[in-house]
Amino acid sequence: MIVAKRILIFMILFISTAVFAQNSAVEIATKDGIKFISNSIEYPVAGTYFFKGAEPIVELNTNGTGIYQQHENPKREIIWGFECNSDGQLLFKKGFDSAEYTFFYKYTNGELAENEPVWNKVEFSVHFNSMKMFINGERVKTF
Repeated sequence: MIVAKRILIFMILFISTAVFAQNSAVEIATKDGIKFISNSIEYPVAGTYFFKGAEPIVELNTNGTGIYQQHENPKREIIWGFECNSDGQLLFKKGFDSAEYTFFYKYTNGELAENEPVWNKVEFSVHFNSMKMFINGERVKTF
């Protein structure tokens, strides 16, 4: 009986540690000062976001990497995350039918990445009734 209680306590501690470890925050330096980001979010954000059904695109991978293509420019690799507090809890504004997050991305390759070593900030919104997610109000993905 004592062994079973110890195993149960160990399992509870192990599971709770794993759950809280998933909401880790990464500290970044932005134009607005120190911020925290996380790519853990409850919506299926991974995938390709299109501008009017075509390029330019934004592609997000679940591991916090991806591609961000500006208008009339080539695709460029990025790292990304959503603004959160130091504990990894996402910061957002809840609307009637939507939630708005701050999306940060940083270029990771190419000449411009060296000349532009800053984190860029754009709006990310989730619209529940239409089942769409928007990056910067113009790149869209249906979920």
